[in-house]
Amino acid sequence: MLWTANRIIRKFSTSSNYYQNKLRLALIGQSLFGQEVYTNLRKQGHRVVGVFTVPDRDGKADPLVDLAEDLWSRDLSGPELLDTAVVAEKDGTPVFKFPRWRVKGKPIPEVVEAYKAVGAELNVMPFCSQFIPMNVIDHPAHGSIIYHPSILPLHRGASAINWTLIQGDKKAGFSIFWADDGLDTGPILLQRECHVEPNDTVDSLYNRFLFPEGIKAMVESVQLIADGKAPRVPQTEEGASYEGIQKKSNSKVNLAQPAEAIHNWIRGHDKVPGAWAVIDGRTVTLYGSSMLGESVPAGQPLEIEGASQPGVVTKNGLVLYGSDSKALMVKNLQFEDGKMISAAKYFSSGDTARVELTDDEKKIAEEIRDIWKGILSNVAAIEETTDFFKSGAASMDVVRLVEEIKQRCVGLQLQNEDVYMATTFQDFIQMFVRRLRGEDQEEEMVIDYATKDVNNMTVKMPWQCFINGKFEDAENGKTANTINPADGSVICKVAYASVGDVDRAVAAAKEAFEVGPWGRMNPRDRGTLLYKLADLMEEHQEELATIESIDSGAVYTLALKTHVGMSIQTFRYFAGWCDKIQGKTIPINQARPNRNLTFTKKEPLGVCAIVIPWNYPLMMLAWKSAACLAAGNTLVLKPAQVTPLSALKFAELTVKAGIPKGVINIVPGSGGMVGQRLSDHPDIRKLGFTGSTPIGKQIMKSCALSNLKKVSLELGGKSPLIIFSDCDMDKAVRMGMSSVFFNKGENCIAAGRLFVEESIHDEYIRRVLEEIKKMKVGDPLDRSTDHGPQNHKAHMDKLVEYCEVGVKEGATLVYGGKQVDRPGFFMEPTLFTDVEDHMFIAKEESFGPIMVVSKFKDGDIDGVLNRANDTEFGLASGVFTRDINKAMYVSERLDAGTVFVNTYNKTDVASPFGGFKQSGFGKDLGEDALNEYLRTKAVTVEY
Repeated sequence: MLWTANRIIRKFSTSSNYYQNKLRLALIGQSLFGQEVYTNLRKQGHRVVGVFTVPDRDGKADPLVDLAEDLWSRDLSGPELLDTAVVAEKDGTPVFKFPRWRVKGKPIPEVVEAYKAVGAELNVMPFCSQFIPMNVIDHPAHGSIIYHPSILPLHRGASAINWTLIQGDKKAGFSIFWADDGLDTGPILLQRECHVEPNDTVDSLYNRFLFPEGIKAMVESVQLIADGKAPRVPQTEEGASYEGIQKKSNSKVNLAQPAEAIHNWIRGHDKVPGAWAVIDGRTVTLYGSSMLGESVPAGQPLEIEGASQPGVVTKNGLVLYGSDSKALMVKNLQFEDGKMISAAKYFSSGDTARVELTDDEKKIAEEIRDIWKGILSNVAAIEETTDFFKSGAASMDVVRLVEEIKQRCVGLQLQNEDVYMATTFQDFIQMFVRRLRGEDQEEEMVIDYATKDVNNMTVKMPWQCFINGKFEDAENGKTANTINPADGSVICKVAYASVGDVDRAVAAAKEAFEVGPWGRMNPRDRGTLLYKLADLMEEHQEELATIESIDSGAVYTLALKTHVGMSIQTFRYFAGWCDKIQGKTIPINQARPNRNLTFTKKEPLGVCAIVIPWNYPLMMLAWKSAACLAAGNTLVLKPAQVTPLSALKFAELTVKAGIPKGVINIVPGSGGMVGQRLSDHPDIRKLGFTGSTPIGKQIMKSCALSNLKKVSLELGGKSPLIIFSDCDMDKAVRMGMSSVFFNKGENCIAAGRLFVEESIHDEYIRRVLEEIKKMKVGDPLDRSTDHGPQNHKAHMDKLVEYCEVGVKEGATLVYGGKQVDRPGFFMEPTLFTDVEDHMFIAKEESFGPIMVVSKFKDGDIDGVLNRANDTEFGLASGVFTRDINKAMYVSERLDAGTVFVNTYNKTDVASPFGGFKQSGFGKDLGEDALNEYLRTKAVTVEY
């Protein structure tokens, strides 16, 4: 009985919608949007008493040929192209398919009576292409509500999303309003808005915001009505606008205007009806527009009618110039015969030798012919010259074709754009067979290197975003300088990614995980690729170490051994784990007379985001990425804004290793834009971050508010190192130096505070000072250098300020505390003593070459432990003593994720690494790291 009671309590406590008021609803409309609204309303407990939609055509759901409806349906569904009626019929909901509701402006009596018979209390119209009579609109007790994709009263009419973009609006959104006898003029019930990104399209706006948020808002609106809380705010006519549906005849681009206006016109007409220009006397439709920054790639000029200056055909697409001399890029071109090409290939002959099909390929071609026939049911026979679009196919049919073929040919990389590029059956089969054979792979990866002769070699550094297996400019064309901290010079410009770039990278990673070869790959094969990647990193280790040195200031010898060396070890370690990730069987009570088997599975999470710091650019990438990839996930990684180069070089090596496109994506840029978008993105399931505690808190909050994505955080530290009088003094001095000055103090586990037992304190300080004075500060590429520059100027300035605060508070500055008088960002190795517990430098992390020493009374073990643990950080700690009992006692009581005994900085790829308290949670390295990128599924079988 207790079990039953608990079940009842749990049901009511987790299902608040059971207590809410519910309505009888009529759903009038069609499209995938309507289907999702229908499904979600039923989940909330509302009763849909009737679905009213359009009749089938040729035995299938209406293809939504109306232009406005095409804007809603285009490319938004997966393999199952179900409309509202199909779903409703499966659920047993009454479905009515009326071809019309009125004749000559008057309602059809039998149609109206059939509608009234269902007894709806509210009409819900998520999308409707038919004219509904007012005696139907007003019939229910609560009337009718309609969804419209604009912030009314702006952009009334069927092409609202298009005009939002055409007119360059900075905000988009939707309105749910009460239907009246006007055209989108009824009182407002609810509105939502979002920011329009510079390169948003109809699709991206719809997919990112208008579709998912619109579904939620429709369901919310119905509940507000049910609860008697729905407002009716009259629309104002101030600022109201109505724009009609654009036609091909009036969508020609006016090229004699600023570039942004041209860009808005093209993206607002993409893909229906398509903005066009006249090139070489031919009407050419332009698709895939994006604004460019100051950098315009070189290419071949192309005269375009009405343009202020010739366009340029580049390796990335067609560059157009506005009257203000600013530029935009167009990706694809479509000719009057329906043939679409990449704009970059405008001057290519297009004459490719036709392939002869094998017998097996001929059989597959006939199967594809049957698919074409199933879609183009109005065509008597599919001939070699049959054109998919001229035969009446719409954009929804493109989705169906692609998905049906991918369903039959698992692993084939086929996109909607491929259909537009090969519109006749014979061209489609040629493209398909080449793709099937692997002959139609994209051209060899093109990399626009920044080169530099340095360290007795020429280093070749990619500088663009790496998205879906390609290096490409940031969407907005922006770049930022990356600086050599050794002399303050500019190494090169690096792409500065936008929100749109992040979204494209996430989409690529999602596709690679869900339909690409990575998600279906044998784990052992995945491990083989990671081993190959590690081998390539080893082959390029000197170049990688040189890049690390000039970009982050790391001493070359340390970069070679640790930054790069441990990165290689990390990938090899996790490559070995790929085929050893497994669940377990669990004995449970049997459901007699039957039996049960319960087992667990370890599954990848999906798309993961990784945000890394600037102190170990490549190693932090490896620590997180290797575990993420070994677990079977795909990733989008943001390197630190000031150290992006080794991550981009790594991206190049992933292609050479054969990692499938989309699995790894690198988007350099700012934390405020790129990092924030990764935290907010609804398709990312996990975010791994290494950085400061304040930023970690912000990330955790954003991840929770967005989609409750899993988070692991490796944050700040103030790691204590306790040195007892019975230590090995030589080792304690050597390791104490390393604990602070390793990697010029830019080390997350650096000993932020040393506690030295009183009886040896003065000797210890004397010997440390002697060693500090021996340190050679200088060029990090000089093999004899001990101490290189700080990573960037702002950090160096912060360290100087940190030392000034220490002096003001009364700590004794024994050595250093200043910037070295030479070019670059060099900070003197610094030593403070007489540091009291209340002082700023005793509590706050410096993240630099500053040794902070406090003494403690002889024999006061518990006292020094209390002082060591009196911090909100808990990343690492250390103890030096010859007494094993003392060492074990102290290590058990130090409140930190890692404790070093008679050593320091001894990390290993097999040992878990991570902190406690405000130093974060989750682990890098070791088997524990895999669990950060896996989920556990329990399966119970009865037999």
